[in-house]
Amino acid sequence: MLKNLVLDLRLIFGVVIAHTLIYFSFHDKAIFWYIFTGSILVLIAYSMFQGDVDDESSFIQYIFFGTISGLILYAVFWLGYQMVENSLFSFDKEIRKLYKWFAPKLFWEYLALVLVAAPGEELFWRGFVQKRLMKYFKPAVSIIIGTCAYASVHIYSGSILLIFASLISGLVWGSLYFWKKSMPLIIVSHIIFDLMIFIILPFKS
Repeated sequence: MLKNLVLDLRLIFGVVIAHTLIYFSFHDKAIFWYIFTGSILVLIAYSMFQGDVDDESSFIQYIFFGTISGLILYAVFWLGYQMVENSLFSFDKEIRKLYKWFAPKLFWEYLALVLVAAPGEELFWRGFVQKRLMKYFKPAVSIIIGTCAYASVHIYSGSILLIFASLISGLVWGSLYFWKKSMPLIIVSHIIFDLMIFIILPFKS
């Protein structure tokens, strides 16, 4: 099994491409959204050539479960933020830096967030990487490895908070994808989460 995984060049090459592209995306914060948007478009194209996209939920189901799960995930992060802010270990400065460096500001960046970033990350990390890992491991192991791979590219941001956030969200979306077998569902969930955390109720005053 492990030997077959090592020989899965499509998976290995895809993850290497992702690391390379995301590294350059985080390299220059002044042009982050330009490089990041282009990088995600490349990953979308790569993942789409590797196989079909799962969609076993109806329109009503994936809108409902996607919206609810996105709101619940945001609520979990919001509660965690409130708990930390009321403790001795405040990450307020770190969070402000993240918003300053990576939050969308221009209209086209918000469009890229919703139409490119959220769908692209799910198509690649869940629809391609996690789905490919399922050939070699049990579901729980595949979800964990896929989540770690997803979180690993955030190392280049230089933010421990962003890495931790990607681990939590990756586990949720990975589990949801395995449960419902619906790519539109987790894309909706990701979009709702992003809208809440970047536009509607961001974690900054």
